Amino acid sequence: MNLVVIPARAGSKGVPGKNIKALGGKPLIEYTINAAREIFDDNQIIVSTDSPQIIQIVEGMGLDVPFIRPEYLATDIANTQDVLLHALEFAEARGQKINAIVLLQPTSPFRTGDHIREALKLYKDSLDMVVSVKETESNPYYVLKEENSNGYLIPSKKGNFTRRQDCPKVWELNGAIYVINKESLKNARMQDFVKIVKYEMDHYSSHDIDNMLDWYIAETILKKKFIL
Repeated sequence: MNLVVIPARAGSKGVPGKNIKALGGKPLIEYTINAAREIFDDNQIIVSTDSPQIIQIVEGMGLDVPFIRPEYLATDIANTQDVLLHALEFAEARGQKINAIVLLQPTSPFRTGDHIREALKLYKDSLDMVVSVKETESNPYYVLKEENSNGYLIPSKKGNFTRRQDCPKVWELNGAIYVINKESLKNARMQDFVKIVKYEMDHYSSHDIDNMLDWYIAETILKKKFIL
């Protein structure tokens, strides 16, 4: 079986209380839980949180929160991989046979069950990870620059292109879906994964909320019905 982990820490500097802040009349985290429930049974879904308020909202939706995330995994310096491993250890300790971990971050409210289902179809045990992406608007062959030792801006990636349309496509992780090999997660750092396959999403569905500008854009996407 697959284990879904939805990490929802209490602290948020960009948008205070964002995981339970109302977007379109419902808490942000509800979008992700609803998407997960389109595919998975409740006993496959773990919301990993240190927040009593988040627990109250999640359990108000009828989804059990089986543990409170330990304090050492709820700091600004705690990493996602450790949070996933903690949830995996808990699931295995209660007798669940886990094949892969599906990481769904609450900051991607427009990712749907259909998106998750399509990403799962790409996953194989021979992979480290399937990850959702969007085509980047900041192409390193064209608009991204780095500062050299002389203080001059130079292209981040060398190429002889005069039009952006001629540049190779470059993919940006959108943070919406990660389907992760259990053994890879246990034995290597996620940033060192090699066998990674992309699942492409459109820009509206890829929208990720990190700050208040992102929040206002999300509200506009809903009001203008760019996402149906």
